[in-house]
Parts: sequence; C-alpha cells; structure tokens
Amino acid sequence: MAEKTPVQLFHLEDKRKRYRRSDFYLRIGVLGLLFLIPFLFPSYKTVDLAMKIVIYAVLVASFDIMLGYTGILSFGHGMFFGIGAYSVAFLIGKYGDPSYFNLMLGMAIALLAAAALAVIISFLSLRVKAIFFAMITLAIAELAIVLATKLSGFTGGEDGISLSMPGIFAVSFSAGEFLGIEITGRVFTYYLILLSCLGLFIVMLRFTHSPLGRVLQAIRDNEQRAEALGYKTFIFQGISITFGCVMAALVGGLYAMWVGYVNPESCLGVFEIMLAVLLMCIIGGMGTLYGGIVGAAFYLITETFLPDLQHLARDFFPNALFLHNVLERWSLVLGVLFILIVIFFPKGVIGSVRDYLARGSR
Repeated sequence: MAEKTPVQLFHLEDKRKRYRRSDFYLRIGVLGLLFLIPFLFPSYKTVDLAMKIVIYAVLVASFDIMLGYTGILSFGHGMFFGIGAYSVAFLIGKYGDPSYFNLMLGMAIALLAAAALAVIISFLSLRVKAIFFAMITLAIAELAIVLATKLSGFTGGEDGISLSMPGIFAVSFSAGEFLGIEITGRVFTYYLILLSCLGLFIVMLRFTHSPLGRVLQAIRDNEQRAEALGYKTFIFQGISITFGCVMAALVGGLYAMWVGYVNPESCLGVFEIMLAVLLMCIIGGMGTLYGGIVGAAFYLITETFLPDLQHLARDFFPNALFLHNVLERWSLVLGVLFILIVIFFPKGVIGSVRDYLARGSR
C-alpha cells in the first residue's frame, strides 16, 4: 500500500477534527434555530426576516464565488436573481396555472436561461479586466431593468407580476395545528425554501473546496502565475461566473415563491439588490461563503429594526430632539455601523475572526 502524501495526511487530520471544532456546533445551532423559527417566533415579521436572511445569505455566497474566490467584480449579479424570479413568476403567475410541474419548469428555465446568458457574457466581457468588466456587467444589468420596465405587456412593467403557490404551499392551505401553531401553506413554503437554500449552500461549499475551487483561488491571487502553470484562466473564470449566476437564478426563483410578487425594482434593481449584496459580502468577509450569513443577518436585521428606534427614542427620551433627528435618518446610523465594521474587521467578520484564531493557535 502506497504511503500517503503530506497533503493527504493533512486532509485526513482535518476531517478528524472537523466535527470537534466549536464552529461546527455553532453552525448546527444556527441551522437548528432557523428550523425552529416558525414555532419559537411565529409572528409574520420574524419569520419573513429569517427567510430573507436565508435567501440573501445564499445569494451573497453565489456572488462571493465570483468576487471572493475568483477576484471578479460583477455588478450584473442581481440581474440573474431577477431572471430566476421572473421565470417562476411567468410559469405559475402570468402565463401558467399554479402547479408543481409549472413550478419545477420555471426553476429549470431559470437555470438554463441563466447558464446560457452567463456563458455569453463571460465570452464577450472577460476580454476586459477589473473595473472595465464591472462596468460592462452594470450596463447589461441596467438594460435588463429597462427591458423589464418597458415591455410591460410581457413582464407586467412596474406593476409587476403576482403569483400563487400550488397545493400544500398555497397561502390558504391548512394542515391543522402542531404545538399550538397552525401549519399553513406558508409554513410548508418556509421549510421548502430553507431546505433548498441549504442544498444550494452545500453545493457551493463543495464547489469551493474542490480542486476546481482551488484553481479559482490561485487565479484570484496571481492570474499570471496560474497561466504559467498551464491553466486556461479564461475558461476557469467563465466556469466561476456561470456557476455563480446559476446559483443566483435558483435563489431568485425561491425568492419569488416566498414574496409572491416580482417587479423590476425588487428583483432587478442594481441599487436595491446589487448594492445590498456587495455590502453584505464585505461585512461578512469575502472568500468565506459563511460570511454571507453574517452579512445578510447584520444588514437585514439593522434595516428592519433601526427605523423602530426613533419610536423608542420618543417614548423614553421625549426631549432629546437631536437624537430623534438622528434616528429618523436611520440609514445614516447604518452607514456609521458599516464604517465601524470595516475599521475593526478589515477582512469582514468571518475573515477577521479566522485570522485572529489562526494567530492565537500559533
């Protein structure tokens, strides 16, 4: 029997330690909390917030594959999110009846359309580098918004498209009560999307930890050296873009299933979607995947609850007019918090914590 190489020995030791690390139990705890959210905090606001954190965490992870693992900045990633949302909305909303077949067909069309468009954009746009590639993707994303708005007969325009879920996922469906909570179609939809997002996240983890993922990281760190080693970086970058965009499209379809409504602003908006995703990625940490969870949770929780602080300030500090004025402009507070995170966590929360733990273990 051949003796194992040092690399193989390292991976075997890493696998043995994987399930004894504290971060493993933290992940299990977070996942368990997400599964229990509908029963622990059954209010619509809390369940909706938890679901959107899950959806955006996976969307940010798909963007991180391009930015954090391959070094490609794209401002058109939100467009693929919108493609997925509109594909599902067309099939079970405007042009088809709510059915399981149409739902699956919509997701399949989203996957194929996103893959085809991503390949075309890759081969046309990767000839330019850095900020020039980002500007091209931004122009394409803006074009998609214009088309979705102007072709109102096809897309519904600014009015958007409303859709209903089929069978047990319909809002009106009820399976009775369990632990004092009514099990409605909304609850079934929550768990369907949660399991689907978990599956997509695991696929992305496997992708980044594969030999292909390591080649992408080599291209990110030094593209010229990767080319010198014989790798066709253009092809590998195209694979990264296509894979990330397909994941984004599938997440977009899940988002449409949850909100039951799509329009250009909510699904294709560069500033509404892309800017938020970029901030979440920076907050959580680029090149980590798990940073998407932290970034999405921080951004969406602050965005949801910061506006409520002005009401609390009026109740507890009725004469503090300056405080009222500051909290009324809650986006300013969010900006200050973002600056503090960048200062104290220069590699994002996950990236900086990993660096700190690595230094402590030496």
